[in-house]
Amino acid sequence: MNRPRTAADQVAEVLREAIVTGEIPAETTLRQDDLAARFELSRMPVRDALRLLEAEGLVSIHPTRGAFVSRIDAREAAEIYAIRALIERKALKLSFPHLTAAVLDRADAILLEIDHEQEVGHWGQLNRDFHMELYSLCGNSRLLLLVEQLHRTADRYVRLLMSNFDHRSQSQHEHRQLLEACRKGDRSAALHLLKQHLEQGRRKLVKHGARENA
Repeated sequence: MNRPRTAADQVAEVLREAIVTGEIPAETTLRQDDLAARFELSRMPVRDALRLLEAEGLVSIHPTRGAFVSRIDAREAAEIYAIRALIERKALKLSFPHLTAAVLDRADAILLEIDHEQEVGHWGQLNRDFHMELYSLCGNSRLLLLVEQLHRTADRYVRLLMSNFDHRSQSQHEHRQLLEACRKGDRSAALHLLKQHLEQGRRKLVKHGARENA
């Protein structure tokens, strides 16, 4: 059963979408009193919401500065995507001979969910689900755990990519190209497309991070 959504969850969802879409820019101070008044709540659920966003890397909380929107760390993004390219291509390579029509159909269904999902906060999870479906038959549980952990670390960047830079449609196009290569049994093409897909994301994040920190 899903746990009930709390007031903190709802505040976090609104702020999360505003941050990843750029409505609330990097370095913006998030004052608890102002947010409590805006949402007509006490400070406690607002504080809890900011802690949730801190755990996701979207918000930083400083002992003296208080809470503020985190900057895009171009170096971190580049490192994450470089490692993703290495281990995800390995996972796909191992999984490829065992991919079934049922697995590929589930991956296709996830892409349809992404097409219709309006909540930014869900895009990272759906993107992760799509990739993990393709790697699910690699036969190496530790590798899958590493991939999933890295996806969670990259979640804020994935959502930023998919909500900005006109990247959502491009990402979906690349996902479908990758899926088609898997259906055709063309492993070389699939591995190449996965590498290109991750490289595109890396370049856009690094460019945005460099501009943001200029």
